[in-house]
Amino acid sequence: MPQMSPLMWTSLFIIFSISLILFSTLNFFSYYQLNPSSKKLKFPQSSLMWKW
Repeated sequence: MPQMSPLMWTSLFIIFSISLILFSTLNFFSYYQLNPSSKKLKFPQSSLMWKW
């Protein structure tokens, strides 16, 4: 079985590192972020007025 030269290991490491970085950045920027103004919390309002 032939062995790989150190230059080939280095190029293989660089290729995998670049692909990992590229995949991570694409995954990060492809996330759909909701608009904060459209994301309002609506609490249910009860129609009963309690008198304490």
